[in-house]
Amino acid sequence: MLRSSEFEALLDLSARVGADPELVQGAGGNTSIKEGGTLWIKASGLWLAHARMREVMVPVALDPLLDALERDDPAAEKAQDFVFRELNPSGLRPSIETTVHALMPQKVVIHVHCVVTIAAAVQTNAAAIATEKLRGIPHAFVPYARPGLPLARAIAERIDEDTAVLVLGNHGLAVAAETVEEAARLLAEVSQRFAVPVRPAPAADLATLSRLAVNSAYRLPEDERLHDAATDLESCRITAGGSLYPDHVIFLGKGSVIAAPEENALSLEEEFRNAGQNLPPVLLFPGKGALVLKDISAGALAMARCLSDVAARIPAGTRLRYLTDAENAELLGWDAEKYRQQLNRAGQVLQ
Repeated sequence: MLRSSEFEALLDLSARVGADPELVQGAGGNTSIKEGGTLWIKASGLWLAHARMREVMVPVALDPLLDALERDDPAAEKAQDFVFRELNPSGLRPSIETTVHALMPQKVVIHVHCVVTIAAAVQTNAAAIATEKLRGIPHAFVPYARPGLPLARAIAERIDEDTAVLVLGNHGLAVAAETVEEAARLLAEVSQRFAVPVRPAPAADLATLSRLAVNSAYRLPEDERLHDAATDLESCRITAGGSLYPDHVIFLGKGSVIAAPEENALSLEEEFRNAGQNLPPVLLFPGKGALVLKDISAGALAMARCLSDVAARIPAGTRLRYLTDAENAELLGWDAEKYRQQLNRAGQVLQ
């Protein structure tokens, strides 16, 4: 299929952004471009980092989707009914956030789970932080709403035709522009404005962690940064408070499992098995480090790294807004997210 130079530029940007763990983790984040009445958007469950390795974009009929949104039609939630099937031979499903991209009037939209933005967007005064950081840039702060129709409705209430940046509470960041180059420049500027010092974390106690993993389904992670959420006690306190953003819940489960001093991986494993529950992908041992499931998915590993990256950028003592029990349950029971989890388990989103 012949593609425009802007479409090709978007694929290049998508691959570049998707390969930066401070902007996108695993299958999170999405990009889109509007051309000739078609909204091309990243498919659900696929990785932006793979935008130059495989087909990742899905063609959606823009006007019919916007009409459905206007009517509050439940079909707009998944956007599957609005895909141009003849241009989608692989049968990919549109991103769970297609409605967000459709609502933004600009040609190009980049949605990322930028760790510096998330670190601000989870704070109770996130709206005030966004106002201060983004002075001079037309923007809107959108309080947390479940991705899909609830988030689309919340955005529609707060944007106008000039809004170029969305700071999504407990979620992430979206930037929009008329060209890929402008969108890339705006993303870089906004990320820089939200940048904060990274709190250093002590090194992991690998010898102790190895002993704690004996005879269990867990192992040491290869990425040393995963340990930071446990070895830095302030970060550990932050993670102990609960879930801070949707992708954490989708890939790691509700909240974080923090081991007590007398617990090891096997004892925790037996507790979960006896309760008939799935084993958590990550265990945090305060002051020592992290252990991960031996068969942990690449998506879960990416989100475990994200947890360390976000927590290290939240100032000590900051008041945070955690997802409520109802919001956690809503995410775990959501059809679109179940599909993404299914892809993740099947290995279809792995390298």
